[in-house]
Amino acid sequence: QVQLVESGGGLVQAGGSLRLSCAASDWISRFNAMGWYRQAPGKQRDVVATITSGGYTNYADSVKGRFTISRDNAKNTLYLQMSSLRPEDTAVYYCHGQSYYKEDYWGQGTQVTVSS
Repeated sequence: QVQLVESGGGLVQAGGSLRLSCAASDWISRFNAMGWYRQAPGKQRDVVATITSGGYTNYADSVKGRFTISRDNAKNTLYLQMSSLRPEDTAVYYCHGQSYYKEDYWGQGTQVTVSS
């Protein structure tokens, strides 16, 4: 079973930038799609951005223009570049991958806190 491990979270000031990484234990080319999700305190887990094996990306309206999702198949790593961060971006960010067999894999999450 593939493992996903997030890193790069932390405390940043509003307006700052941060890059999250998700390292996979297997070839990420085996995933049909990957994405980043986040869960703020008292809120449900929502999709932030997704990317297909073909490179098609999709973003939540709240982050479009500020966040960029990308993947490096050679490094088996998924990234989320975040800029112009806002306090409302504060959440635990989770890496997700879906195989061609429709199996879902989740990382354990990394905390992102944006202060005013």
